[in-house]
Amino acid sequence: MTEPTGSPYEQSPPPGCPAHAGAVRLGGLEYQQTPSQLYRSMRREHGAVAPVLLDGDVPAWLVLGYSEVSYVTGHDELFARDSRRWNQWDNIPADWPLLPFVGYQPSVLFTEGEEHRRRAGVITEALEGVDQFELARDSARIADRLIASFAGSGQAELMDAYAHALPMIAAVQMCGMPHEGTDTQQLVDDLRISLDAREGDDPVAAYTRVGERIQLLVKEKRENPGADVTSRMLQHAAGLTDEEIVQDLISIIAAAQQPTANWICNTLRLMLTDDRFALNVSGGRLSVGEALNEVLWLDTPTQNFIGRWAVRDTQLGGRQIRAGDCLVLGLAAANTDPQIWPESHVGPENSAHLSFSHGEHRCPYPAPLLADVIARTAVETLLERLPDLVLAVEPHELTWRPSIWMRGLTSLPVQFTPAAH
Repeated sequence: MTEPTGSPYEQSPPPGCPAHAGAVRLGGLEYQQTPSQLYRSMRREHGAVAPVLLDGDVPAWLVLGYSEVSYVTGHDELFARDSRRWNQWDNIPADWPLLPFVGYQPSVLFTEGEEHRRRAGVITEALEGVDQFELARDSARIADRLIASFAGSGQAELMDAYAHALPMIAAVQMCGMPHEGTDTQQLVDDLRISLDAREGDDPVAAYTRVGERIQLLVKEKRENPGADVTSRMLQHAAGLTDEEIVQDLISIIAAAQQPTANWICNTLRLMLTDDRFALNVSGGRLSVGEALNEVLWLDTPTQNFIGRWAVRDTQLGGRQIRAGDCLVLGLAAANTDPQIWPESHVGPENSAHLSFSHGEHRCPYPAPLLADVIARTAVETLLERLPDLVLAVEPHELTWRPSIWMRGLTSLPVQFTPAAH
C-alpha cells in the first residue's frame, strides 16, 4: 500500500509490512472474545491514542482514553463529523465495507454547527412525544407475544427470537410502521447487515434497501399522518425535506434496534452467568437496573464508533493528528480506562460511561431513556415469565460476534420449564 500524503504515520513500514509500523489491525479473534485485554495491551504500547488499520489497511486513529474520547467529542471545532474532510478518500474502493458508516449522507449524523442543532432538535422533539409509560406497556406486550412463541418448548435461542426482535418491533412502531410483515422483517435484516455484516453479506446494498423502505414510510406518513415519530418530524416547524427525514429516521431506527438488542442480550448473559446476580434472577427486578448499567461499562453494545475527522493539524494524547485524519471513538476502551476506575470497580450507581457518546453529537435526548425503557422491560418481562431460565450451554461456550463495532453474542441458548401462554 502506498503511503498517502498527510497520513498520520511518519515512520517507514518495516520489510514485508504492507502498511504502517506499529499500527494495529482492527480485527481478529481478540475482538471476538477478549477485546478488553486487547485495549489494555494497546494502551500499554501506544498510550491513549493508537495508530490502527481499518479494512483494506486504511489508516486511522483509535482513541482509547476516557478523557481523550471526552475531549474529542466535546470539541467539534477540532474533531468534526463531516466525513468529506477525510484525507483517505482516494484510497477507498467503491465496495469498501465501512462505507455505510463513513460515506457522507445528508443525515443528522454528518451535520455540524447550527445545521446539526436544527436537525437534532427535530429528532429530540419527535422522540419527546413518545410516552414512556406507553412505550413500557407496548414493550411488555411485544415481549409477551415473543415469549409465547417459544414458552411451550422449554428452550429458545434468545438473540434472534427475543433480543433482536423486541427493540425492532418497538422502534418501527414508534416510527409508524406496521410491526409485522415481510417488508418490516426485510428492513430489520438489512439494518443488521449494514451495521454488522457477516461473511457473504453486502452492507452497501443492504443500506440502499433500508433507504428505499424508509422513503416509502415517509411518503405514507405525509399522506396519512399519525401519532408517531415520523409524522411529528414531518409536521415540525423546521420544515425538513423528505430526504432529510429519511436519513434521520434511518439513524433513529438503527440506533434503537441493534445496540438495544445487544444491550438486552449482554444483560441477560450477565444475569445468567454472574454469581452476584444469579441469586436474584427469579425475582429479576432487584438486579435488572444494576445489570443494565454494568453492561454499559463492561460490555457496551457499541464498542467503537467511526468517527471524527480532524479539522486541522492538532495534538491528542501525545500524537500529532493531521488535518483530515480519521479518529475512531473507542467507547468500550474508554469505559474500561483504568484511570477512571477507582480500585478497578465502578459502582452500579455511576452512569458516567460513554456508551451513548458525549458532547453535541451524543445520542440525542431522550433516546437513551427510551432505550432503557425497552431494554429494562425486555429483561424484566422475560425473567418474570420464565423464572427458572438458565443457560443451555456452559458460559465459556458462548461466543461473541466477530465485530469491532458491535459487542454482541452470536447466540444465547437457554432452557426453562415449559410454560403455557
